[in-house]
Amino acid sequence: MEESQAEAEGGDSIEFMEFSVAEAPQDGDLYQGASVDFKPQPNSMELSQTEGSDLQAAPRGPERENIVLRDYQMDVARPALEGKNIIICLPTGSGKTRVAVYITKKHLDGRRAEGRAGKVVVLVNKVPLVEQHYSAEFLPFLKPTYNVERVSGDCQHKISFTQIVKRSDVIICTAQILENYLERSNSGEDEGVNLSDLTLMVIDECHHTQKGEVYNHIMMRYLKQKHKNMRLKKELKELVPLPQILGLTASPGVGEATRMKQAEEHILRICANLDASSIMTRSLGDYRKDPRTRLVTIEDRKQDPFGDVIKKIMNDIHSHAELSPACELGTQNYEQWVVQKERTATTEEDHKVRVCAEHLRRYNEGLNLSNTIRMRDSFGFLNKNHEEELKRKSPPEEEHVIQMTDTERFLFRLFEENKNDLDRLSDIPEYENDSLTKLRINILQEFSRRDTARGIIFTKTRRSAIALTQWTQENPKFADIGVKASYVIGGGDQSVVKPMTAAEQKDVLKKFGSGEVNLLIATSVAEEGLDIPECNIVIQYGHLTNEIGMIQARGRGRAEDSSCILIEVKNTWVAEKECLNEYRIDMMNKAIDKIRALTQADYGRKMEELQYQSIMEERVRMSKKKKKDIKNESPSDVKFTCRGCSKPVCTGEDIQVIDNVHRVNVTPEFKDLSIETENPSLRERRLDYETNGVISCKHCGQRWGSMMFFKGIDCPSLHVKNFVVTVSGKKINKCNKWKDLAVKFSPFDYAEHARRVAESSDDEDM
Repeated sequence: MEESQAEAEGGDSIEFMEFSVAEAPQDGDLYQGASVDFKPQPNSMELSQTEGSDLQAAPRGPERENIVLRDYQMDVARPALEGKNIIICLPTGSGKTRVAVYITKKHLDGRRAEGRAGKVVVLVNKVPLVEQHYSAEFLPFLKPTYNVERVSGDCQHKISFTQIVKRSDVIICTAQILENYLERSNSGEDEGVNLSDLTLMVIDECHHTQKGEVYNHIMMRYLKQKHKNMRLKKELKELVPLPQILGLTASPGVGEATRMKQAEEHILRICANLDASSIMTRSLGDYRKDPRTRLVTIEDRKQDPFGDVIKKIMNDIHSHAELSPACELGTQNYEQWVVQKERTATTEEDHKVRVCAEHLRRYNEGLNLSNTIRMRDSFGFLNKNHEEELKRKSPPEEEHVIQMTDTERFLFRLFEENKNDLDRLSDIPEYENDSLTKLRINILQEFSRRDTARGIIFTKTRRSAIALTQWTQENPKFADIGVKASYVIGGGDQSVVKPMTAAEQKDVLKKFGSGEVNLLIATSVAEEGLDIPECNIVIQYGHLTNEIGMIQARGRGRAEDSSCILIEVKNTWVAEKECLNEYRIDMMNKAIDKIRALTQADYGRKMEELQYQSIMEERVRMSKKKKKDIKNESPSDVKFTCRGCSKPVCTGEDIQVIDNVHRVNVTPEFKDLSIETENPSLRERRLDYETNGVISCKHCGQRWGSMMFFKGIDCPSLHVKNFVVTVSGKKINKCNKWKDLAVKFSPFDYAEHARRVAESSDDEDM
């Protein structure tokens, strides 16, 4: 959810739901007509001294007693206050989170008044949102009357989630945690959690309630029980209670729709998945002023000698590997072509083409970087990769020799021959891309014309976010007008660029809120959910996702006199994407209007049909999954060979699993085939383990995984994408994650391995 915490002095920004004292209203008739005051229970809004440290992120004065919703907020909340399942669809920054807090409190108050317990779970799809909603939203306005807890993968709770649910009134958690404990209860593994334990379920960013998403897994359990209850009712048997559902979104999107009927179907399916009686949306009227939006076009470079050198290198590689691309270098089409070549070559053990394709991917990224950020940054990326590859071929032990093929020597030599030219050309300003020039001009203009400027630049990759931040910090003209930049990137490990932790994200956003940082350079992680203070400048730098992302990104510019600027970058086609997204947004709004115009009977029939369809599709999926599980390959039939040199490494019988996540090989034979090198950037500490090194092939240097230090034992943890996998004699063409492999490996026997390690140590000491 996107809303910022309320500032102590109040204000006019639309994302805040004001708390005011009846005898001292703020701003005259600002909330006229929104009379939804309630009488709080004694001390219901008082904060205990013990909670002080928890509430520093969301200070509020003791005089704030009554929650007052604006007209549009009350309109969308009303059906939920009557106990109905609904979706609230309001723009980013319009106060959805506060409406949810209000509904939560009224729900708990009402049940308490009736002598019944209430239990609310707030589900989010990103770890940082757990702490954000806990500290800035639910805790300040519900404590000490109600017990509010939060749980995520980053929490180190000493009691189980089941116990937290039992003892709490409001639980804020990632959806996957709830799904895990629902499955535990369903499988009988332990007590777990049941949907019947809950009375209200708030689902943030509920447009993710679609096939394959964890929200949908949870709601599928709900729908199945709902339809079982219909049968139980006919049989005059006791029903299993289910929670009320409240979905929150800025935009349901239109999915893959190209026609109005498909858009309606997409939105209706989300409504059906959430069992929503209606989708509530309202015009914000005078409360919201849409930001001014403009497109900044660019000119192609008249000369691009830096890019020409990269293309020359790539063409030399094409000749060496006998490859003939049919698409332009530096484009997405070329990227797809070279990825397919690499995948095919790996399966066919054509190491010449495979290693050439790997290098071509890097040079293609270098071309893209030179169109987005400075040529100096692009050169730095290529040079760093070159040095790391050389280091990988240089063993830590001098007596050990890692194989280097003729093709690898050719590739190393090719870069060395062109390195000086790339280095020299990267420092010539007149060859820089026009996108960076336009970005500089717009930052200077927007910050200069405002007394208080605060902006976000959205860019496509983590690498470009970091490089643009460095470029901004090194520009003296930006410093002269008070630009203070920092970046915020995602926390997942899908990228080779080191992710940000939740604590690091929180620290940057805190500085952004206080003004210590006034220009945030972010990947799409900042489009959805993260609580970012209001901005008056939003720049989408060569990066547009779908219509949902565009609505959310523009919604960040919710301060008065805001600007939203779209700057072209070569080969990103953002102008065309913007036009398409505008069409899809218009189609989405019309589809919502058509759905809301349906009679209740027609809407109900469509919901019932779609829900039965979903249940039947789920049964087919589960049936296929069971058959697949039955057909699980025997570990002895699975063989792993090195991706780099095709040497046999191990079989599935040598692999064991730790915590159902980490696949490790602790056999003496594997130790003889691998080497370990330190890598400080990989270091990660968890409750039971830490990672602190890289495991590679002793023969060719191909990386295989990382070294886990698990409860005092070194355990090489393997990454399946670094191997060629053969199952029953057939090579698997695409195996990037362990879940792609239908094999059940043995659980790690810690006691047995610890005994062997201890005995080995005893032998060495004798």
